[in-house]
Amino acid sequence: MPDPIMIYTLSTCGHCKATKKFLDECKIAFEFEDVDLLQGEERTAILEEIKKWNPSCSFPTIIIGDKVIVGYKEHEIREALGL
Repeated sequence: MPDPIMIYTLSTCGHCKATKKFLDECKIAFEFEDVDLLQGEERTAILEEIKKWNPSCSFPTIIIGDKVIVGYKEHEIREALGL
């Protein structure tokens, strides 16, 4: 079974949109959370989760299994997915 993929994004972020589009084009299943659309405790909890992976809390934060890629870095994403 492939590693689960989680992406923390902002709904207005061009790099976040490019990451989702790239994964869709590669037919890779992933989950994502548009952090800027969350509110209150839910948003606070997600930001704490992101900081565990990416202390600078920048977007997109892509988690593939136990590998973290910060930003839209197609080469690194391909490598992590074995594409």
